[in-house]
Amino acid sequence: MASISSVGEAVARIAYLSSDVVLSVQPALGRDSEFSKTLRSLTLKKVPGIIAKKLPEVQAIRHNADPFLSAFEPLRSGKLVSVTTPSSTLLSSVPHLYKLAQYPLVIHVSLHPLSHPDYSEITAIRQSGFTFLQSETLREAQDLALSAHALAIKSGRGVIHFFDISNSEGNKPISVENRDLVKAILDLDSARVYQSTSIGGTSIYVDDGHLSTITEGSLPSDNVSRSRLDVAASSEPSKATSREASSIDSSARESSTDSRPTISSISSVGSVTTRPMSSEDIYDFLQGTWDKIQSATGREYQAFEYTGPPDAESALFIFGSTGIFVDAIQAATPSDDFANIGIITARLYRPWLGTSLVEALPPSVKRIAVLEQIKRKTTKWGPVLLDILMSLKTGPAAAQAPLIVGHQLGHIEPATARQALRGICQNLKLPSPVQNLEVGSSKIPSELDHDYALQQPKVETAYMKILDQIFGSRLHVANRLQASNAGISASIAANPEYGFGSLLARMEHRKRFINEVQDAAKSRDFVTEAPKSWLSKWALGAEDSKKASELAPEVIARLNNDGSRLASQLLASKGLFFKESQWLIGSDAWAYDLGNSGVHHAIASGANVNMLIIDSQPYSERAAADATRRKKDIGLYAMNFGNAYVASVAVYSSYTQVLEAMIEADQFDGPSVVVAYLPYNQENDSPLTVLQETKKAVDLGYWPLYRWNPNNEENGLPNFSLDSERIKKELEEFLRRDNYMSQLMKRHPEFSANLSDSYGSEVRALQKRTAKDAYDQMLEGLYGAPMTIVFASDNGNAEGLSKRLANRGKARGLKTMVMAMDDYPLEDLPSEENVIMITSTAGQGEFPQNGRAFWDGVKDSADLDLSTINFSVFALGDSHYWPRKEDKIYYNKPGKDLDARIAFLGAKRLADVGLGDDQDPDGYQTGYAEWEAKLWQALGVDKVEGLPEEPPPITNEDIKIESNFLRGTIAEGLKDTSTGAIAASDQQLTKFHGTYMQDDRDLRDERKAQGLEPAYAFMIRCRLNGGVATPSQWLQMDAISGAYGNETMKLTTRQTFQFHGVVKGKLKPAMQAINKALMTTIAACGDVNRNVMVSTLPTKSTYHQDVHDVSARISNHLLPSTTAYHEIWLKDDDDNKTQVAGNAVVDSEPLYGPTYLPRKFKITIAIPPHNDTDVFAHDVGLIAIKNEKGCLEGFNFLAGGGMGVTHNNKKTYPRTGSMMGYASADKAHIICEKIMLVQRDHGDRKNRKHARLKYTIDDMGVDVFRGKVEDLLGFKFEEPRPFEFKSNIDTFGWQKDELGYNHFTMFIENGRVEDTADFPMKAGLREIAKIHKGEFRLTGNQHLCLSGVHDDDLDTIKGLLKQYKLDNLQFSGLRLSSSACVAFPTCGLAMAESERYLPVLITKLEQCLEENGLKQDSIVMRMTGCPNGCARPWLAEVAFVGKAYGAYNMYLGGGYHGQRLNKLYRSSILEEEILEIMKPLLKRYALERKDGEHFGDFTIRIGMIKATTEGKTFHDDVAEEESDAEA
Repeated sequence: MASISSVGEAVARIAYLSSDVVLSVQPALGRDSEFSKTLRSLTLKKVPGIIAKKLPEVQAIRHNADPFLSAFEPLRSGKLVSVTTPSSTLLSSVPHLYKLAQYPLVIHVSLHPLSHPDYSEITAIRQSGFTFLQSETLREAQDLALSAHALAIKSGRGVIHFFDISNSEGNKPISVENRDLVKAILDLDSARVYQSTSIGGTSIYVDDGHLSTITEGSLPSDNVSRSRLDVAASSEPSKATSREASSIDSSARESSTDSRPTISSISSVGSVTTRPMSSEDIYDFLQGTWDKIQSATGREYQAFEYTGPPDAESALFIFGSTGIFVDAIQAATPSDDFANIGIITARLYRPWLGTSLVEALPPSVKRIAVLEQIKRKTTKWGPVLLDILMSLKTGPAAAQAPLIVGHQLGHIEPATARQALRGICQNLKLPSPVQNLEVGSSKIPSELDHDYALQQPKVETAYMKILDQIFGSRLHVANRLQASNAGISASIAANPEYGFGSLLARMEHRKRFINEVQDAAKSRDFVTEAPKSWLSKWALGAEDSKKASELAPEVIARLNNDGSRLASQLLASKGLFFKESQWLIGSDAWAYDLGNSGVHHAIASGANVNMLIIDSQPYSERAAADATRRKKDIGLYAMNFGNAYVASVAVYSSYTQVLEAMIEADQFDGPSVVVAYLPYNQENDSPLTVLQETKKAVDLGYWPLYRWNPNNEENGLPNFSLDSERIKKELEEFLRRDNYMSQLMKRHPEFSANLSDSYGSEVRALQKRTAKDAYDQMLEGLYGAPMTIVFASDNGNAEGLSKRLANRGKARGLKTMVMAMDDYPLEDLPSEENVIMITSTAGQGEFPQNGRAFWDGVKDSADLDLSTINFSVFALGDSHYWPRKEDKIYYNKPGKDLDARIAFLGAKRLADVGLGDDQDPDGYQTGYAEWEAKLWQALGVDKVEGLPEEPPPITNEDIKIESNFLRGTIAEGLKDTSTGAIAASDQQLTKFHGTYMQDDRDLRDERKAQGLEPAYAFMIRCRLNGGVATPSQWLQMDAISGAYGNETMKLTTRQTFQFHGVVKGKLKPAMQAINKALMTTIAACGDVNRNVMVSTLPTKSTYHQDVHDVSARISNHLLPSTTAYHEIWLKDDDDNKTQVAGNAVVDSEPLYGPTYLPRKFKITIAIPPHNDTDVFAHDVGLIAIKNEKGCLEGFNFLAGGGMGVTHNNKKTYPRTGSMMGYASADKAHIICEKIMLVQRDHGDRKNRKHARLKYTIDDMGVDVFRGKVEDLLGFKFEEPRPFEFKSNIDTFGWQKDELGYNHFTMFIENGRVEDTADFPMKAGLREIAKIHKGEFRLTGNQHLCLSGVHDDDLDTIKGLLKQYKLDNLQFSGLRLSSSACVAFPTCGLAMAESERYLPVLITKLEQCLEENGLKQDSIVMRMTGCPNGCARPWLAEVAFVGKAYGAYNMYLGGGYHGQRLNKLYRSSILEEEILEIMKPLLKRYALERKDGEHFGDFTIRIGMIKATTEGKTFHDDVAEEESDAEA
């Protein structure tokens, strides 16, 4: 049976079972409290609660973020809430506790510091109105935690259960709670009554009048008969109990001799009256609970427990850590002074029932030592001592009361416990005992003081690093953690009040120093005259940071040379010659009312102080919508003062804007507030998680980026600058709406949260209703039975089927309506007649995104009556997509689940669920045809004659031929400002122009919930022959990415620049900017020849130039001829065509024809021994051959390589190029043309999955294809020349070429050029480009070669590389050899993460590499988010190809030189399985490999995988066979 070994675990389990909401207060979100680990485990395991109707909700809250604010909203909405917290939160929460005491809130308190708890944090709040229970042992903690919840539910009042963890050390583990007992103890009926009510109220600090009451007529008779008067009348001494059955610890509240009402105050059962809950009622309820526990377990509890001899004359009343005393007393010998002493502890500390204390004491007790472990003593006598005195020294029995002696209990080591007890007993026996005697040390040894120390979360260091980057030695953070502050505690030194005061003092000090300098400038005490003039200059610009910092070194140098006494005095404070950038750093804890006063003072003072306040509240966190938390908008708060510079920034959204804001804040003369967003749930959250949360918050307006400078108006500039580009229009609309909404909220503040929070959902509901009503109106005049079709579609198949079905239904006389499931108002479903549901399958058997809300509504609805509707479901899936037998349940799971649920809700099937399977001969159409026939039959329209012939679906070939040479309606679509998208057909055509329309998939769900269209933006890909750019072009690309894109550049696996996040309105300006850089994007994508690649070859620059010239000739020769590109993108203001690189010709395509090629066409050139362009992976591969003199002679030509695959479709496969033969270099462009023309004329234009050149060659045969090419050429290929490849990765570091120039290849992980707080890469490359005189060569592995550096410039370039960390090559061989495609969030085809995840996976493998001596070994690892193969994964030694979010197919056995395809090893595995496979395999490789044996070859030799000999055998002999059995 499971056991519990800690108090925190025992209490956390009870809180979880007994609550709707548990607020888990933690020292930091990345550090566990005594309770949080258990609560998190229960949540992850989805353990059902007992009180909660659904799963209990656990909210993690930082201890300094005013955690009790989060209790109000759920309590007032009828939820039972508990809080698990350290005692350090209690005093600062006193304003809340007085109100919360009137609600059934349970607070479980672990007393801190753990090594020596301070019980004054309990006594200080004893009058707050809570009931206080104290436990000591592990078993007691479990029982009293349950008692606390039962009492709160029964009484409707707050209960605080507190304990000292040290008291339970050494306790034996106990069994987990008995769920049946918990149910029996908790009053579930009372709980349900509370849960069904909504109390309301919005006030936090003002009493809202809520009071827990009792209806006396409803009191059970047994509670009345167990009145405390009956117990008080008993003169029988209490029976001593065992230590396990008692609790030895106490708690505090207002004293009274006896808080019991009299019998006469209790109304008869016949009369029902309501009155406030009394102490007597509390005790009766509690005693009833304890009676149930005793009956079930035998464990007995009383308000006060006495342990010890029944005839003891002395007793200890301990309000502190009792464990060491109990152990010492139990181990006492008869000769010890304390051998016969008793111990009294308070189980029920408040209400304090004096009569119960009297009853607990044996009559023999003559003297009582009261030990109070209270650090914050505010009165001479301790609060517990006063309680006991009032109980025992008043009333009739006062004369016979024991002598009461107070003691202050300090820290006592276990080894000195006997000595301490002996001293207490000796003092107690004195005729006149010493009162308030201190026992133990008042100071805790430093090695034991491990309380909640303030720490800066790792993730928050990003902003500190940026401050350091900008200001360097000028930076001064007044409240920096770990700073030396003259004995001030870290918690005080870190707060805004202390920091502000510190800065004021520092500014005063500098002012005095400036005065001293001014006086010195006039002094005659210098040895030389030189310092005086420099000091005068400095004094004039002392408040200007730039001038002061420029002059400071000169002043200091003159003073050093002078050597006078006055010079020495000034040099003693030489740091003050520099104008510091002074900052206060805080968290969003400063934004709550309890922490806001320091912020207010700093802003109101008008002092030149900079504040950086980091807000970590995730957008998606529920508390963000909790209006009662009263978290201030510090930015708005500061702007209202009118004297402060204010900026709202987010480093994971716009690094550039963060830099601008911090620099402007420093330059502003007055208070500056920079509120910085860095959302996380755990302080060790991955950058990916932080990035995704940031994007949601910024995109949807939760965290707008802006800067406010009240001085701008003087310069004719706007004070307010909105920097979050995407929401400008939406925010303007919101602000217009807000003018009205704000007035409404002022009149009705109680509605404010609902009005603002529900806006997005209201918009979404209105959109659904409008669309549905429009359909209904359109169908109103038609005849025939209605048929409503709703679909959920990811890739368009389900949507296309739905629309086709609707057209066919109309032809049969039906009134049809088609909508996406999430666009359909679910409340209308019961009123429909015939409903057809068509859904595809996403991810791991999940609904597509536009059907998830619909499914959630259907799944969770308890009152949806569908008994009057008819329905049928058709599902699209792939029976082989999840090959493992246990995963077969995912096949068509959404459709199956939907069919079962709709039938369960009473609907009648028109036809059984139809299952479309991609593995059928005609794909899903096989199952669909059978299902559709049954549907028409059920609807009685299967025999309709004269049906019109359906037009064939529009294909890409149709779009191309109708496009007027790639024009389409692109120009018109760009002018449409009503949407960020363009027409579907234009989306196909813009690819030819070098741009794809995408949307940000991180934001899809949130934007849909807000009633917004997807966050559409465009990817732009440049055409860059051979990957060579000039420094000027680099600077222009850098500027374009910042001005028009998302501030990053992507260096692609095809050696070119790619920009992401370009919104439609900036698309044309971006294209024009690229044109001005003498670059273009035409034919960078689309069914044409794309960017031609060339090996980087830094060691042979002349040879590289010769090969590069050939690549340029090929590229230019195969360029499309249409003038549409110039017409659409490059017209000048006078509507004239802008010419580039020669005059545009008339519209015709002599090479391509009006339909261009069947599919994309890719050409690459490799220069042996380097295959860094993966020459075997492309439609045409050229292998450069040099002559005896080392000059280019010709090429071996390959044809038919290609990477694109469709998962589980064995008709698709990757292929390496087939050797055509050799030809001289001057013929290269003609040969490429003829190969392309054969593909143009013979490629498959009906099936795009079969349209690449690789399939054309396999269908024809290599020899036949070669013959057709040779026929067009008019000559035959020569025999291929010998060559050897030794690697397909880049050679990093410095290399020198034959001309004496230097080249540096730097590592750029996955080609992403961006600035981060840790690595300002983009800024560094920008600075290098400003002075570099050579080239930038982009590599096919997504890295960058800085080429052509003259020796004279070498030191300068090296200095910049070092300054910006660009010279760092200390990475593992695995990381240096890795590559990933973009995938999420922008690629619409991605099924899983790639670029953002591969670095994380490699990090998790690097320790294993280190342990096995493989850190420097090159292993080619690649990852893609889908099987299209952009990062050429099929040639990697180990590859991971996305199958679903978080799941990947794993491939092994690729050739290290890029010459051999890999093969499937495992399908659909998660990270845990990847690591379980890779770590032992890497260890085995280290131990068993042969000399020089590469990883891919090794996996084949040991039999893990079989070699793939050609593309057609790619699916043969895989390591994991797919199972055909269906679950």
